[in-house]
Amino acid sequence: MMFLVTGCAGFIASRVCELLLEQGHDVVGIDNLNDYYDVRLKDWRLSRLLGSSARPLGSSSTTSIYTGTSPLTSSRPLPSNTANTADTATSSRSSLLAPRSSPGTFTFYPIDIECLASLDRLFSANKFDGVLNLAARAGVRYSMENPHVYLTTNTHGTLNILECMRKHGVKKHVLASTSSLYAGCEMPFTEELPVNTPLSPYAASKKAAELMAYSYFKLYGLDTTVVRYFTVFGPAGRPDMSIFRFIKWIEAGQPLELMGDGSQSRDFTYVDDIARGTIAALKPLGYEIVNLGGGNNPITLQTVIAFIEKALGKKAIIDLKPFHIADIKETWADISKAERLLGWKPVVKPMDGFQKSVDWYLANKSWCQHVQL
Repeated sequence: MMFLVTGCAGFIASRVCELLLEQGHDVVGIDNLNDYYDVRLKDWRLSRLLGSSARPLGSSSTTSIYTGTSPLTSSRPLPSNTANTADTATSSRSSLLAPRSSPGTFTFYPIDIECLASLDRLFSANKFDGVLNLAARAGVRYSMENPHVYLTTNTHGTLNILECMRKHGVKKHVLASTSSLYAGCEMPFTEELPVNTPLSPYAASKKAAELMAYSYFKLYGLDTTVVRYFTVFGPAGRPDMSIFRFIKWIEAGQPLELMGDGSQSRDFTYVDDIARGTIAALKPLGYEIVNLGGGNNPITLQTVIAFIEKALGKKAIIDLKPFHIADIKETWADISKAERLLGWKPVVKPMDGFQKSVDWYLANKSWCQHVQL
C-alpha cells in the first residue's frame, strides 16, 4: 500500500516511516524542515530513511542539508512548480529511495501542509491508501511566544489535508494529537473526558484539529483515528524535551534546568511503541479518539534524572526554575481503549527506553553535543 506521512523528518513520524517501509509499504513523506529546533536532528532522521542517497550531516543548526535548489534523485516526480511558495527555505523538491534492505520505497518532498496548492498537486500525482498526519508545531511553552504559527500549522494545515483527502477520495486519516488536552482532568485520563480547558495555544490548536476532523467525518465520511500521545521519548528525540536535554546537560557537566522541584510526573512512552500504535490506527474505525501512553504509574522527573545520572556515571548540577504555568503537573493514560480497538499496548519498559536514549546519545556524541537546545 502507499501512505502519506506528514512531518516525516520529525521524531515520531520518522519512526513511523521506518516501520511502514519494513512492512513493505511505499511511503511518501513531506516536511517543511523548519528550524523550530536544531535541524541536524531532522537531517539525521531523514538520512536514515534515505539510505545510500543520504547526504553527510552538516554543521548548521538552522538550515537542513536537504534544503537547496538542485533536485535530488526522484522516483516519483511531481508535476512542475511543486515547491511551497510559502516556505522560502525549501525552494526545490527532492525524492530519494530508502535503503535497499527495506522492501518499501520512500519518497521525500519538502512540502509544508500550510500550502494547499502543493498538497493538491501531491495528491493528484499519487494514489494514497491513507494519510498519517503527524506534521505539527509542537511545544507548549513556545506556543505562548508565537501562537499564530500553531494555529496555521496545526489547525489550518489539518484542514488542508482533510480537503485534499475529500477531493481526491482518500478515506483513512490518522491524526496525531496530545495529552496536553487533559489539563485539569482527573487521572487516569480517558478519551471520554471533555478536554475543554486547554492551557496553551498548542493544546487549543490540536483540539481544533480534532474537531475539524470530526466535522469531515460527519460531512464526508472521512475515517479518522485521533491518537493522543503521552510524553514520547527515545533515541533522536526532540531537544526541547526533557530526556534529550537532561542527557546532554549531565553528560557535559552543565547545569540542568529543572522547572519546579522535579516532583511533576509523566506517563513516559517509548517512541517505537508510539509508532506501532500509530500504524495500528490505520484500521477503519469511523471516528475515534485513542490514547497512546505508557499506561504505567507516572514517573517523576526526579526519578528520570537519577536514572540518567547512574547510566552516565555523572552527577547532575541542578538549576531550579519556576514551574511553568502552561505545564501539567501529572499525566497518566488509560490505554484500555487502544488495547480493545487496536490490539495495542506498550512493550518497552520506561527504564529500558531511558537506557536506549542514553546509549544513542553517546554513540552520536560527536555531533549531538553541538545540538542547540
